[in-house]
Amino acid sequence: MEEADQGPKSPDIFPEVGEDAVNAVPSSLTEEEQAELHRELAKVEDEIQTLSQVLAAKEKQVAEIKRKLGITLLNEFKQNLSKGWHEVTTSTAYKKTSETLSQVGQKATTAFSSVGSAISRKLEDVRNTPTFKSFEEKVETIKTKMNPTPSTGDTEEVSESTPDGKPVVEQPAGTCPPDQKPH
Repeated sequence: MEEADQGPKSPDIFPEVGEDAVNAVPSSLTEEEQAELHRELAKVEDEIQTLSQVLAAKEKQVAEIKRKLGITLLNEFKQNLSKGWHEVTTSTAYKKTSETLSQVGQKATTAFSSVGSAISRKLEDVRNTPTFKSFEEKVETIKTKMNPTPSTGDTEEVSESTPDGKPVVEQPAGTCPPDQKPH
């Protein structure tokens, strides 16, 4: 009656993990089949161990050859990086992306050039307006009032004047004006 309460029992398909797993043999195998499987298992495990030893020996041989050739980890990294970059640059995706970016760059250059030309035309239009011309004339007038004589580049002596407009007269060296006494 207890079995009916727990539901139907399913046979264990997977062996248990651990030491008991070796002893957990499906009951459908005969002792002869089990013995054959144990021999085959031992043989495969032995082959795996032999292959691991051969692999370790080959890795040691490769390391020795690379050492003799002067190939370092850095050199290998550079070579791998170079090879990887070559593969990327020769890929179809890279070529399509490069073409697209080139076209975008050309269109952007054209657009910026057009914007620059439009700005130049607008500035020229503004410069030709009466308001700007009037402003330009006022600036020119102020400039003329501040510097009445245009600079010719000659080295002429410029006379200095005092705030009341009288010219400053330089005294010869060693003489004093009459109202001042030498110290």
